[in-house]
This record gives sequence, structure tokens and C-alpha cells, in this order.
Amino acid sequence: MKALVLSGGSGTRLRPFTYSMPKQLMPVANRPVLEHVLENIRELGVSEVAVVVGDRGPEIAEVLGDGSRLGLRLTYIRQEQPLGLAHCVKIARDFLGEDDFVMYLGDNMLPQGVKEMAREFAERRPTAQVVVQRVADPRAFGVAEVTADGRVTRLVEKPEQPRSDLALTGVYFFTPVIHQAIDRITPSARGELEITDALQWLVSYGATVRAREYTGYWKDTGRAEDVLDCNRELLRGVERSVGGLVDDDSVLTGPVVVEPGARVVRSRIVGPAVVGAGSHVVDTRVGPYTSIGRDCRLCDTAVEDSVVLDGASVSGVPALRGSLIGRSAAVTSADGGTVHHRLVVGDHTQVEVAA
Repeated sequence: MKALVLSGGSGTRLRPFTYSMPKQLMPVANRPVLEHVLENIRELGVSEVAVVVGDRGPEIAEVLGDGSRLGLRLTYIRQEQPLGLAHCVKIARDFLGEDDFVMYLGDNMLPQGVKEMAREFAERRPTAQVVVQRVADPRAFGVAEVTADGRVTRLVEKPEQPRSDLALTGVYFFTPVIHQAIDRITPSARGELEITDALQWLVSYGATVRAREYTGYWKDTGRAEDVLDCNRELLRGVERSVGGLVDDDSVLTGPVVVEPGARVVRSRIVGPAVVGAGSHVVDTRVGPYTSIGRDCRLCDTAVEDSVVLDGASVSGVPALRGSLIGRSAAVTSADGGTVHHRLVVGDHTQVEVAA
């Protein structure tokens, strides 16, 4: 089996961060979302992965390289325009050959993994298998209508009146027959080759398309609040590890990671929390569910339930909660005494917060 990871989206909902980085590289628990995706794929025993990229492809390739650091062999395929998920499969045809493959959206987080789904696909080997999850409002998703024994009878993209609550999560398993279906569909009203149309073509012509329900945590990291929620979820799984310097006047409570090269001075950190390599935390309180990236500077401040990206600094802010601070951003306070909730600061931005 091979893998196809789709990483060409522009991430308009995650601005201002996506002005300066691809959304798939947004860190969650101090690792890019795309690395979490590739780790899930590696756990399936897959080693050959094609990453479909758009204009930000060089930035993604700079971070991931040839994949050897992750135990994978990566191939990059450029999609010149966003012409749909099925179009991504079409332009990857030479790479995929006649192999089965898993297709995975590169901004989706499924931290419990999809090994059971892959095992079922290999054992049953339907023409295609979709991974679904029950949602409260299916109107924002591709929706699968499924029989009691798991066979898909109909797929609809963002239905106004859904007849099922099973949403497509963005993970699909395919046999090579999918290429025939894609060759026979036409662009939708929005000008894209829809993967739901290709799957519906298979269903209409009698092929077996199955659905497997995923009951773990699932989130599309498309907005700042989604990134924060994913960060909380992944930090719940960290184990205490102190590789950096923590002085005698500091206290670490619970699962706290202090990476090598980091320094914690006269501070208190309550886990789960991560302090990245090269960061300095001085006279500061770090509360739970906080990720501090590499080479950050936190001084005389308090932060919790937040993500602070590489190279950022926070100084003199009495309380920062539920916030997302961009790369090399600087946040200071002139007057103190105020709790700041939901502060979102873009990369390379200087902000002085006030009462």
C-alpha cells in the first residue's frame, strides 16, 4: 500500500498565520500537523508517500525533506490549482500505479490512528473504504448513507437535508479501481473533481464501498480554536521528561516536558505542558495545556491553555489564556493586572496589551 497526503489548501480560516506558513505546518504539541499525519501513516506499515502541494510546496518540503527523518520516502506532486480531491488522485496516477493506497487530508488530526481501518480494508478488500464519524450537524461535511452491515449506498457533499449523520473524516482507502471512476466523472458546480462523486460512481455501478466508523478524537485544524483544542488533546498524552535546565527555585508539577537546551528559572509549570528546545522561562507561571515552541522567551508572565510558536516572546503579561502567539511575535504589557483571553497574534507581530 502507498499513501497520498493532500496538503495544498490555502487555509484562509487560519489567517493571519497562513499568510506566513502553510496551515499543515501549524504546530500542535510542538510538532507540525503534517508530521502527526505522516506518523499515523507510518504506523500502517506504509513507507512510500506522495504529498500533493500547492504554492507553499517549497516550505513544506523544507520541513519534511525526503521523509527519512520520519522513516518514510516522500515524493512531492504539485497541484497547480485547487481542482478537487479526485483531481489530486488523478495527478498522482503515475506514483500510485496499480497499488492500493490510503488518501489522507494533511490538516486532519486523528491521534488514535486508523490502524484498525487499514486492517479491515486489507482483510475485506472492498473497492473503496471511507472512514466516517457521527457529527451533530452533517451539513458542513461529505455525508455517507450506510446500511447496517457497513455498505455505503449513497454519498452527498454538504447536503442541505442530510439523511445520515456519518461525516467523511478525510481518510479513504482505495483499490486501483478508483482511477476508472475518476476518469468518468466531470467537475462539480464549483469546478472541482469531487471524490464523493467518484465514490458515488462506484456505488452506482455496483462496486463495494464500505464505511468504517472512527470513534476517537477527530479535528480539522482549520481555525485557531481548532488548533488549541488539538493541542489540549495531544498534550494529554505526554509523559514527563526534563532534558533542559530547571533551577532549584522552580517547580514542575505533573507531565511536563522541558526539551534539551531549554531553561526554567524561578518559575512554576503545571502539566501537561511542553517547553521547546532553546526556550527560556523566567519568573513565569505556565499552566496546563500549554505548548511553548523553540527559542521562545517568557519573562514575568503567566500563560495557560495556549500555544506559543517558535521564537516568540511574552513579557509582563499577568495572565494569558486560550491564546495563539505566532512565530517571532512579541507580546508585552504596559500596565499589568489584566487577564487576556483568546489573544491571537500573527507571526512577526509586536503587540502591547492593555487593560
